[in-house]
Amino acid sequence: MTPSTSNLGATNPEAAVDAEPASATIRIRWVFVALLVIGGVVNYLDRSNLSIANTTIAKEFSLNPVQMGLLLSAFSWPYAIANLPAGYLVDRFGPKKTFAWAAGLWSLVSAVSAAANTFGLLYAARVALGVVESPFFTASLKVTDRWFNRTERALPVSIVNTGSQIANAIAPPLLTFLLITMSWRGMFVFIAALGLIIVLVWLRLYRDPSFQEQLRIKGAAEEEPADAKVKQVGWGELFRHANTYFMILGAFGIFYTVWVYLTWLPSYLQTARGFSLSQSGWLAALPFLCGVFGVLVGGYISNRLVRRGVNTVLARKVPIVGGAVLAAAAVLPVAYVDNSALAITLLSVGYFAAQVPIGCLWTLAADIARPNQVASLGAIQNFGGFLGAAVAPVVTGAILAGTGGNYTLVFVIGGVLLLVGAVAYGVFVKDRSAVQG
Repeated sequence: MTPSTSNLGATNPEAAVDAEPASATIRIRWVFVALLVIGGVVNYLDRSNLSIANTTIAKEFSLNPVQMGLLLSAFSWPYAIANLPAGYLVDRFGPKKTFAWAAGLWSLVSAVSAAANTFGLLYAARVALGVVESPFFTASLKVTDRWFNRTERALPVSIVNTGSQIANAIAPPLLTFLLITMSWRGMFVFIAALGLIIVLVWLRLYRDPSFQEQLRIKGAAEEEPADAKVKQVGWGELFRHANTYFMILGAFGIFYTVWVYLTWLPSYLQTARGFSLSQSGWLAALPFLCGVFGVLVGGYISNRLVRRGVNTVLARKVPIVGGAVLAAAAVLPVAYVDNSALAITLLSVGYFAAQVPIGCLWTLAADIARPNQVASLGAIQNFGGFLGAAVAPVVTGAILAGTGGNYTLVFVIGGVLLLVGAVAYGVFVKDRSAVQG
């Protein structure tokens, strides 16, 4: 065999490991992270548009709070269920194909949604949106798992998750502007066009790391290279381990409260606090802007702990548990605060803290699962989270209908479930060996 740089690296893994990871071929991974952040922004604008148009659509379709709650949850429950096969598909076919198909289809569904003229058609479109958006974050996790090693991974995963928080922060003012100037239907079409642009750029730029790049990134022993022939294992095997169930429960508790924010905050500011549509657009951005920093803080804390020699799983759990507890401490008092400025401050602190765990949740799945089950475990955990996301709008709508629009119980339930999430992760999720058996 003719000697080459590639062959030398393959026969001498230590030399490859010593190579500078920030070489030109490795630096491209940050381009992929940037693409995923932009993809996350568009992905979440697609999810947020209905909550921004909440009161407008409710008037047009003559919907009561219970019906609106059902419509707001129509995305989340199919998204939760679809995460199970989506994780398997990402592990099976890789992130390039699955992300491209997902983004193309969710853009199509968003455009079709703009033509809905009945509650039933709009509900069906939101169900379809939940299904086709399900591969995004599992594909993102697979990308970061392939391009970053264990000590680096928490930061890029957290950065990717800032895409959703950036979208949540810009969605109220941006989508409110589009709603006022283009109508809610025009707003849906505009976001669909952004998604199609993302697909074209992704297909043009993304690739998996080569064998030599994997050696430089991770070393010879950390994980199997992306192109290795490993046995594909179904996600059903993961349900034989206790960790999986507690990750589902923990994600349920945390995501429940996050989705109360995402689906009902604009309406809360208008109906309970008396702000106008344009005022609520800007005020609702404040908690979500804080959430951008919350995700980054969680990833930073976790990375620092790992580099100081803290056990990897514990380094993920510290920001998950700490963030959930702090969020509960901020959200619970909102139920009893009369001053609007204080309420918005508490909501901002609560959302910041609720986002501290988010990137670490995904990184924890990568740390606990086998290499060929990373996307599957991440998807199963996300399934639990979006069960909470599906329940939150419906329960909130029922509470508001039953109490004449009083939000007290809404915030109490949200705070309690945050504590449930903290206990599930902090006490019951164990180290990697618990899943690997």
